[in-house]
Amino acid sequence: MSSRLNRRDVIRGIGAAGVATIAGCTDGSSGGGGTTTDSTTNGGTTTGTTGDGGASASRTLKQGVLQPTTGGLADLGVPIKNAAVLPQVVLEGQTDFELDFSVQDTQTNPNAGQSAAQTLRNGGYPAVTGAASSEVTIAVAKNVFIPSGMVGCSPASTSPAITDLQDNGLIFRTCPTDALQGQVLAQVATQEHDASTAATMYVNNSYGQLLSESFVSAFQERGGSITNQVSFQKAQSSYTSRIQQALSGDPDTIIVIGYPESGIQLFSDFYSDFNSNIPILVTDGLRSQTLPSDVGNPLDNVTGTAPLAAGPGREYFDEQFQNEYGSKPGVFTAQAFDATAVCLLANAAAGENSGNAIAGQMQAVANPGGEEVTPSTLADGLSMAASGTEIQYSGASSAVAFDDNGDLKAATYEHFGFQQGGGIETLDEIQFSA
Repeated sequence: MSSRLNRRDVIRGIGAAGVATIAGCTDGSSGGGGTTTDSTTNGGTTTGTTGDGGASASRTLKQGVLQPTTGGLADLGVPIKNAAVLPQVVLEGQTDFELDFSVQDTQTNPNAGQSAAQTLRNGGYPAVTGAASSEVTIAVAKNVFIPSGMVGCSPASTSPAITDLQDNGLIFRTCPTDALQGQVLAQVATQEHDASTAATMYVNNSYGQLLSESFVSAFQERGGSITNQVSFQKAQSSYTSRIQQALSGDPDTIIVIGYPESGIQLFSDFYSDFNSNIPILVTDGLRSQTLPSDVGNPLDNVTGTAPLAAGPGREYFDEQFQNEYGSKPGVFTAQAFDATAVCLLANAAAGENSGNAIAGQMQAVANPGGEEVTPSTLADGLSMAASGTEIQYSGASSAVAFDDNGDLKAATYEHFGFQQGGGIETLDEIQFSA
């Protein structure tokens, strides 16, 4: 059984300073250790209906959060986790529903992620905001969520392989597929860098491989040619030989697809061992505000692309995130808030803590048609969903309209740069539709 702690104590305790505590609590054992952020409920799953056929608002909504607060994606995962539990903050005292959240750490590792997901399953959490890494999401979806009838809604897993999962309608994403980002990268490479040749360096997993392939296909369609495609393993002590291989053939630009833990070493090697100002494009996995300081070199020749939060609720979300955590939101944080919000709305509409019932309401509460619900009116949205009112959620990241695969129908991307003193600068906004 998961222990239940005061919500505000838990949320503050699992911020950047509390990563080690979470890692210790999340040991993947099936019987507990989960951090549940609920101060008023007993975690019950009793459901009821109102007299007019709508679901009752006097019940508990159970929601899991499965994010990497340790491991290679910890830099990005902690803010994403914080955003995923933020709906509980804004709903406090505003709704008759009682909220039972459990936060688990994937450790940026498929095996650890599956153990953490099993903890959520054993705790009766029917819907989960997670995971982050595509590699972890695929493993967790195949081995835990789908067999157990749980909804998984990832805010950050962008691999095209997720689209084709035989998921029984249970797997959704509030981030766009990399089938779109590959086209965005190719556009930036050709239009901004005037590149006719390119090489890719990619982390050797589903995220890296398929995004590299997506870029290569889109770049070639634009008349470009590829000099090299170089894979690399995470957490290596040196990437010098891989960089040398990517630079052979004298490409006009290099695309680097990876995570901060590996990126720090890779760029440290680049600036130490190579005298090159070649334009480099990175992707969302390396959109870390501290990357230049971690590398110890201004990344003047490096820009990147990433999904951009551009929904109608963005300003409200930014304000709430800043107020609660004392920092600006990062990449995929708005998507994490939206993933949790949609799951809660679908749970309210379903009237029960059942993954299959919630899955049946995900498109209904998000796609166009009905009363608009935004992050600032989430409490009202829960009441409307429970009473059977038709709603559509317009989020912080986007309009959050799902296609039949659970993917977004459209997304906004940013072309970003790194600021020397720390921080991310948006250079351009790019609209793309599936």
